[in-house]
Amino acid sequence: MTDPTTRRAALGLLAAALGLAGSVALAQTWPAKTITIIVPFPAGGNADTMARVLAEKIAPKLGQNVIVDNKAGAAGILGTDAVAKAKPDGYTLVLSITTSLLINQYLYKKLPYNPEKDLAMVSQIGLAPLMLVVGAGVPAKNIDELKKYLAANKGKVSYGTYGIGSAPHLVLARLDKILDADMAHVPYKGDAPLLQDLVGGQVQVAMLGPASVKPFLDSGKVRAITINGEKRATAYPNVPTLAEQGLDEDIFKTLGWIGIAAPAGTPKAVQQRIADEVRAALQLPDVKAKLDLFGMDPAGLGPDEFTAAYKKDAPVWEKAVKASGATLD
Repeated sequence: MTDPTTRRAALGLLAAALGLAGSVALAQTWPAKTITIIVPFPAGGNADTMARVLAEKIAPKLGQNVIVDNKAGAAGILGTDAVAKAKPDGYTLVLSITTSLLINQYLYKKLPYNPEKDLAMVSQIGLAPLMLVVGAGVPAKNIDELKKYLAANKGKVSYGTYGIGSAPHLVLARLDKILDADMAHVPYKGDAPLLQDLVGGQVQVAMLGPASVKPFLDSGKVRAITINGEKRATAYPNVPTLAEQGLDEDIFKTLGWIGIAAPAGTPKAVQQRIADEVRAALQLPDVKAKLDLFGMDPAGLGPDEFTAAYKKDAPVWEKAVKASGATLD
């Protein structure tokens, strides 16, 4: 008589083998129909634009239509949740940013999906450095000078970001604590109104993507103090990193990103095919130009590398959210 334990083990191996066979079969026939990339934000933004650019480039390579569907709402939660609950067959993807794919799980107590369990990170498209800038009325050109200015104006300085719990907010909240500046946080809905108030002096400090800041830097209306990440931005070789100026905590070296995820359980071969086509598209001059326009550096990481990067970033952002006290529910 067969031992029950042995029988269970054999059945487990059989189930795994059948599952693997099913995945391989799906990967061999994929794609057989239209692929949908959900963008959990309104049309016209950077994520939406990048999704449409990539959809146009990878569709001919895959031999199927690739459409972009904007499902905006609740700070990216609505669209991301739709993908987390979709069938894991490679036909429904989400293209989004660090906030909805990673940070939101620490900001919301009742998030309807768990990104680390319900989503598979497929392709990290680009990395997004953030530049700390000050209005022209702030007499500071580096972190040391900014620290002196903040000390002389403690409790009187405001910093702007594009929302509570956003990467700029979490970085500046930590910087505020380290410098003991007692700055007030002013959240905005987008870069444009923030930059308008920064130039007008309603806020004195901000952290934004280099692309949106560039016209104001060129005109001298704002001044660059530093940039986050482990290396200087190619477009701004004279702007030192936070780490170079003595602030080398992980939160100051960790960049936000834009990437593609799929429902957990999507066949690995399908994930890899998507990542390969995205990586190839990122080598095209017009796609590179679009990333440059957004102030982003191309990444092109596949499933394994993206997942590893995600796991490295997650505790950094979790710690930053807890330290800031930010919450959105």
